[in-house]
Amino acid sequence: MAFQVRHIPNPKPIREKRTTINDLSRVLGLSKGTVSRALNDYPDISPLTKQKVREKAAEMGYRALSYAQAVKTGQVSAIGLVLNLGSDNAHRPFLTNFIDGISRVVSERNWTLTVATAQGDKNELDTIIRLVDEHKVDGFILPRSKADDPRVALLKAEKVPFVIFGRTQELAGVSYFDVRGEQAMREAVRLFAQEGHERIGFINGGESYNYSRLREEGYLLGLSDAGIAPDPKLIASGGFTKSAGQQLGHALLEVRNPPTAIVCALDVAALGVYRAAEDRGLKIGKDLAVIGYDACRKVDLPHHL
Repeated sequence: MAFQVRHIPNPKPIREKRTTINDLSRVLGLSKGTVSRALNDYPDISPLTKQKVREKAAEMGYRALSYAQAVKTGQVSAIGLVLNLGSDNAHRPFLTNFIDGISRVVSERNWTLTVATAQGDKNELDTIIRLVDEHKVDGFILPRSKADDPRVALLKAEKVPFVIFGRTQELAGVSYFDVRGEQAMREAVRLFAQEGHERIGFINGGESYNYSRLREEGYLLGLSDAGIAPDPKLIASGGFTKSAGQQLGHALLEVRNPPTAIVCALDVAALGVYRAAEDRGLKIGKDLAVIGYDACRKVDLPHHL
């Protein structure tokens, strides 16, 4: 039996050799120290030199080694995001878009998003502490603020930077990004009042979350604007899922003088109210008006009026 031996050329490397600071130094004709200081924005390097070095670094595909950078600066260029999967809504209504938006911006700046999960509030705090102690992240993005948020107290005490999505009752020393959900609730009530509705119900989200407090305030302000006295029997909390919205919708529609319109703090609750209306043979837009709101997730709802 004859065997034929064939020469197999060396395969092409999966990626080119990593550009080093030595390569940049050689091409630019500058010392390694000057290149390093320019990349790290030291004030003793001229703006023109910084621009020249950064442009060449981008052209050559230079990336600083994270561990070397961490030794020099004490930073790992990573942002932490801990998702509490044990909470009532477990972030599910807005999780995909939320992470997608953060990831895009983090990637544009050559940072890393470190995502961890927790089961329950205590485990969430423990996970944050672990990431801080292990120097895995430089700061945190905190989703779904609570009125009295222990994560904020913890990170302020540890002097760890953070940005919270939402507001807390105490905003001193807190960086946050939020939507004006309370204004949306107020305008929704005013819209219903302009359409002639006087019995306007309200289904809120989880009571522990600060957005729920704010959106209920907006609902009450809307009633006040319209000269309508609030009726506690028309206010319900806990509508953070479709099934919960359906149950709460049934409860509101069972009162002696039921609402002709319902404002929902979350769109998933509005979808549940649609089911409750259907169960009772009510037609949305004719027998019952519904507005759902959630700035973090797009859901196509039938017309509300």
